[in-house]
Amino acid sequence: MKRVEKAERIAGILKELQGEIEVPLDHSDPFTLLVAVVLSAQTTDERVNLVTPALFEAASTPAAMARLTPEEILGHIRTCGLAPSKSKNLHALSGLLVERHGGTVPATFDELEALPGVGHKTAGVVMAQAFGHPAFPVDTHIHRLAARWGLSDGRSVERTERDLKAVFPEETWNDLHLRIILFGRSHCPALRHDLDACPICSWAATRRRKHEEHAKWMKKAGRRRAPSETRA
Repeated sequence: MKRVEKAERIAGILKELQGEIEVPLDHSDPFTLLVAVVLSAQTTDERVNLVTPALFEAASTPAAMARLTPEEILGHIRTCGLAPSKSKNLHALSGLLVERHGGTVPATFDELEALPGVGHKTAGVVMAQAFGHPAFPVDTHIHRLAARWGLSDGRSVERTERDLKAVFPEETWNDLHLRIILFGRSHCPALRHDLDACPICSWAATRRRKHEEHAKWMKKAGRRRAPSETRA
């Protein structure tokens, strides 16, 4: 099966399984989305959604966020991973939005990626979900599933993004990157996954891939058992 044919079948299965979907990060405008995505690095969406209501009550605009100190921002987001650096980045990027962009979030990749704490993936999410610009932000779930399904070789995130853009129609990118992330979380974990029982892996993954993943899991399981077996 060609990659394009495989991609079409995958897209159909995801839509059938998931129906209509929404951005999992709570937000009301481009700025609150940008803040939420910055906070989501190495943190679950659920955790972000727990801390942002109080943060946005204190500061829901770039000007208001810039008036807070990094320490005040940290007080709201302390339970998020990398909170100290994120608080500094949110304070700095908010100041830049006020100084350089009139207090609005820019709608270009270059301008977004010039902001502190905003990488290509974060910029892609904002471009796609806030401004409707076609983008395919690749997170860890998308990167591993693209390789598992044979849509990319997994050499790099950049390569995965290029490969997925090549096989999925541009008008589906903004929807599909969310669908693949959600599928990775709910149906297709990285470890202890029965590829043969998966509605996509069962046919999309090659026999070699299935064997390699099984062997890798068995090796890890063996290492975990070794100490107790040795003591016995």
